[in-house]
This record gives sequence, structure tokens and C-alpha cells, in this order.
Amino acid sequence: MAITGLGKVRNKRKQEEVEEVEKGPFAGAVDLEMHSEDEAEDEDEDREGDDASDDGDVDEFPEIDAASDSDEESDEEEEEEEDADDLDEEDTLDENSDADSDLHIFPKSKKVVSNITGQTKVVYPEIEPDYDSDSSTEDDPNRVGNIPMHWYDDLPHLGYNINGKRVLRPAKGDELDRFLQTVEDPNSWTTAFDKNTQMDKPLSAEELDIIRRLQAGENPDAEYDPYEPTIEWFTGKGKEEVMPLSSAPEPKRRWLPSKWEKQKIMKIVRAIRQGRIVGSKPTAADKKQQFYAIWNEPPSNQPPPLPAPKPKLPTNSESYNPPEEYLPTEEERKQWENTDPEDRERDYLPHKYPALRLVPAYDQFIKQRFNRQLDLYLAPRIQRVKLNVDPNSLLPKLPSPNSLRPFPNYKSLQFMHTKARVRCLSISPDGAWVASGDESGVISLWEVNVGREVKRWNLGSKVGAIEWCPRLDACFLVAGTEERLHFFIPPNVSPAMLTTTHHQLNGSTSGAAEDGPILTIELPSASGLSRQLTWHRKGDYLASVCKQNGFATSSETQGSVWMHQISRRHSQAPFKKIKGAVQMVLFHPTKPHFFVATQRYVRLYNLAEQKLLKTLMPGIKWISSMDVHPSGDHIIVGGYDRKLCWFDLELSEKPYKVLRYHSRAIRSLHFHPTYPLFASSSDDGSIQIFHARVYSDLMTDPLIVPLKILRGHDVQEGLGVLQIKWVNKQPWLVSAGADGSVSLWCS
Repeated sequence: MAITGLGKVRNKRKQEEVEEVEKGPFAGAVDLEMHSEDEAEDEDEDREGDDASDDGDVDEFPEIDAASDSDEESDEEEEEEEDADDLDEEDTLDENSDADSDLHIFPKSKKVVSNITGQTKVVYPEIEPDYDSDSSTEDDPNRVGNIPMHWYDDLPHLGYNINGKRVLRPAKGDELDRFLQTVEDPNSWTTAFDKNTQMDKPLSAEELDIIRRLQAGENPDAEYDPYEPTIEWFTGKGKEEVMPLSSAPEPKRRWLPSKWEKQKIMKIVRAIRQGRIVGSKPTAADKKQQFYAIWNEPPSNQPPPLPAPKPKLPTNSESYNPPEEYLPTEEERKQWENTDPEDRERDYLPHKYPALRLVPAYDQFIKQRFNRQLDLYLAPRIQRVKLNVDPNSLLPKLPSPNSLRPFPNYKSLQFMHTKARVRCLSISPDGAWVASGDESGVISLWEVNVGREVKRWNLGSKVGAIEWCPRLDACFLVAGTEERLHFFIPPNVSPAMLTTTHHQLNGSTSGAAEDGPILTIELPSASGLSRQLTWHRKGDYLASVCKQNGFATSSETQGSVWMHQISRRHSQAPFKKIKGAVQMVLFHPTKPHFFVATQRYVRLYNLAEQKLLKTLMPGIKWISSMDVHPSGDHIIVGGYDRKLCWFDLELSEKPYKVLRYHSRAIRSLHFHPTYPLFASSSDDGSIQIFHARVYSDLMTDPLIVPLKILRGHDVQEGLGVLQIKWVNKQPWLVSAGADGSVSLWCS
């Protein structure tokens, strides 16, 4: 709706305001209006009349013309309205300028004529920033911008200031000066290095708080509240559609003609008619045909893509009229239907139709197309080059066993224990005698060369371990039974050696008869059967491992391992508490070290310093045996789970090599004291002979070569070869089996 008569009122007001009042020269100079007394009185009367009219009278509201809403308005009325709007804008601009001049706003503006448009424009003087201005006007001494500062590393300056002068590099002290500065200045830790000025700048409290929040993983904004209450946009009456739920455009039925959009469009239309808005000229299309050289691309070094796999061609059975021999019988049809789809030879059954027009639609078409897409998707994209590698070339080249002689390869003689299985044996240091003990309590002493039994002792209880003393000036052996250790002197010993042996064992030059033990050590009660005996290399210390009810004594107790000193007649338990059931112990051949094998680990202790050096982890479920190389740098560990682990003590705590040659549990392992040989025995009744050469060069790995498999013992009740020992100074091997035989293997 429009207000009638509004245009005429605006024109009259415009004409009244345009009229200028002539001023005198003095009034123009001082910008004052001079009035006479009559004029002043008239003005006062007018003001009083205006006040009276304001108090009582009310202005009439202009009449509303209903025809103004119609769409058929003339262009003349629109032009008059536009002119009136322009005049209103000029009036408001003049009023604002007059108001500014009345308020004396600083700085004052100037009106100048633009050189480009020729119109007057208002120009304000530049603002000089004061101390209370914002930080964006602060003076930055270095104005090089965001560039790598290492470009100025070799120059005496850091950049240039706003006037183009060089900014010199600040003086720097050495590290001592920096340290003293941090000591003297308590706020030095709250500074940060500025690469732009090459100086340390202090951080504000807000920046330190942001750094603290970032280190703590919090939000850097201190005013951020992660637990602020949720704004319920759709809860409550009148809030059901506060937020839009759809971005669909409004339908046309909701459109209403807008007067303001119509005026805007008419203004653009008049500008186009008057030529003030000129559209872009259409570009003339090139009528010439353009050709592209698609074959002129540089050739690619990549191999061409592999062709897609081709589908199988149809056979005679897929014809709509196949021969009779391709048609299935009723039995074949039932068998095909009862078979799973993935087990069928083909996915269809041949059918016969008298004419092609009677063939129905293929019901497996979509599935067949899908399988074809899978074939294309899963097709290989790269052509793999097949390598023709000889499998024998991948195996390590080992020397021939014939070049590694001597090693035992046949059974020379056999000694029998008729009553029970032989559990243990030991060989004298000179390699002339063998002592073997069985479960019936019989210890037999016989010669290695001929196998003749020289002496027999009957202890009346099960013999668990036998070991000869390694001393060369004395000759005796130790046998372990239930809670006792028995010391025996073999017959046919020289008088000097016999005197030394008696003096070491009982402190006198003469002793008991040869029929019984010369010395017996009583172990604590409930110690059980001695499972293993091992001597120190000097022959003064003897270590024994006991077991109870067939197993080693319970874990974390001291009763399983005992250390006996022969010269002082003293026995002690070296461990107050040890984790795990002890299986075996060994002395280091050259160092004061002690190996203790529990059920799953092997621990190495230093006896002089009384501390644990390292723990070996063989990865065996149950350790059964172990032995140390004569050099002391290597150790082999065997287990009931058929694994044989070789450890390099200088290399790692994990096995250097794991061998799996036996089919059943490993019972015994032993290194040869002089030859590069070691052997392993198992419950499968076999003995494995290995060549093991250890080099003095630490960069060279040990050479381990399997040489021979010896078979000569029978497996009885699941037990095979229980213990093996090498003969000193000879490449011979002595083995004790569960069948009651002791065999000598020679080269």
C-alpha cells in the first residue's frame, strides 16, 4: 500500500529547503545569521504557535490509495519516487555533516573533488596512533616477514626495519653466560626464543596458561566449558520447529509478489534500456574442426596392463538342443540336486527344447554376471616373474662328514645290568674305567677297552647319580642314593695316589676296605634321591641336586641344591630361596660362575660376587639336561619337548640355534672335553652325534654339523637312552639305556 500525496509534500519541502537566503558579507564571514527585531519577534511568535499546535492539534494521517498495490504503475511515478529517494539521501547526508560540524568531531573532514569520477568526496586526515591504541600499530623492529631466518646466519644483521635500515644481530654469550643468566634471573624459564629478533622474549601469564593447558591435554581456551548444559532446541511449547529440519526449497505456492524485488528489477531494466548496463557479447564459435594427435604421446616405460581373463566358451551341453548323451538321467538329476552348490561339477543341467523360441529366460543370469564382475575385480594386475631357483641351493653348504672324522660310528662292546635299568654312568679322568649304576642299587666298575667288570658295590637302594672326581692326584668316585652320598676308591690304585685319596677323604693315610664306601655324607631328611652330581674343575667342591617323589623339590626352597667342600668337610645350601624347581646345576669351566637350570629358565650366578648375571630363556617347556662347552662361552640345553637349544653367552639371552632332530624327549647332553663333538640322547632310542666347532674369532659363528645317528638301545616302558658320556682323550662315547645295557661306541 502507498500513501497518496506523499510525493507532492516531498516536492514542496524540497522547494522550500532549496531556497537560499541572501547573507551579508559579515554574516558570511562569521557564519552567523543576522535578524531584525521584527523578524525576531515573528520567529518567537511562530515558535509559540508551533508549541501550541503541538500541545493540542494532531496531524492528519495521509489517505491510503488502494490502487498503488496494483501491478500497473506508470514509469513516471517510479521515476518520481526514485528522485524523491535520492533527495532524501542528500538531505540526510547534509544533516549528518551539519551535526558533525556542530559537535566539533576531531579530526575534521575535507571535501575534495575526485580526479577519477569528478564528484566530491569526503577525506579524513590520517590517524596517528597513540599509546592507548591497539597492538596492531606497535612497531616491529624486523620487517622481513615470514621467511626462513637461516638465510641471515652468515650476515651481521637479521633483517630490515620499516625504514629500510638493517637490524643488527644482538650480542650472544657462551653457554656459561646463559647458565649464569638462568641462575640469576628467576623468570628466565618463562621466556621463549624469538627467531625474528634472535632474543628471548618473556611470556605473559595468558601464554603460560595456554602452554600449561596444552601440556595437560586440556582445551587452550580457559573460558571453554565442556560440561555446559545442553540447549533444548526442540523441547517445550513453541520450540518444535525453531531449527530447520530440511533444506528443501520453498514450494511455488508460498511465493508472494514482492514490491521491493519488483522495484529492483525495474531499476535494472531501465539501466539496460538506457545503455548503462551492457551485457557481454556472444563469442563467435570457431567453425574450424579441431583435431588432436592422440598417438603422439611419449611411449611409457611401464609394461602394458594384463588382459582381462576371458570367460569360458559354451560347450555342447549348454546348447538348447544338445545331443542325447549330454542329457542327464533321473538318477543323475537327483544326485545333482542333492549335491551342495559348491561341490557340483557344473552350475546347470542340460535341457532340450524343440525350438529356440521356446527357450525361457536364463534364471542364473544375474548371478553369472556378478561372478564375472568378481573375476574381473580379483584378476591379477601385475605379472609375477617366476624364479627358477634350485631348492638345493637354498640349503646351507655343510662340509662332508668324512672330512670331519674322527667321530663314533659303531658299537664296540656292551656291558649288561641284568636286574634293572641303568640310570647313570661316569668315566674316570684318565678314560680307562667306567662306573655305571642301576635302579637296584648295584654299581659296576669295568674297563673301557675290554668291558671286563673289575668291582661291584651293592648299596641296597636306587642309585641316582655317579661322578668321578676330576683330580689327577687322587682317584675316587661319588654315588648318590636316597639322602646319602657315598665315596668309593676303585681297586688297583697306585700307593701314592691311594695315600692322597685317603688323606683328602678322611684325613688319614689309611682307610676302610675296598668293599664299602670310604666316606658317607648324610643329607637332610626329606631331601630325596640325588638326581645329579657335578664337580668343580679343581675337585674340591661338589654340587648335588636332589629330587623328591620323582620330581625336584618344591620351588622357592633351599633343599634341592647342596654345595659340599671336601677339604673342610662342610656342606651348605647356596640359595636361601630360588624360583622354580631346579633340574640341573653346572660349574663354569674357567670362571667362578654357576649355572642353575630350573624348569623353564637357566640362570647364571657369580659365586664370588654373589649376584645374578643373566637369565637364559630357551623357550623349552621342561628342561631335562644341559652342558657347558669347554671354552665356557657356549651352552646347550635340552628339554622334554624334543628341543635342543644352543646359546652363545656373549651374544644374547635367547638361543642362537634351535635343533629338532629327536622324535621324543631328550634325556642327556654332553660336550667332548677335547674334540669338537657333542652328543644328545633321547627316549626314541637314538643318539645324535654333532660336529661343533667354535672359533676364536668372535665374528665367526659356530659350525654345527650333524654327523651320525647311533641306534643300539631298545625302548622299554617309554624310556630309551638315559645318559651318555664321552671318553677323555678318545672320540669314544659310552651310553646307558633303559634296557639295562651300557654300550661303548668307537670310531
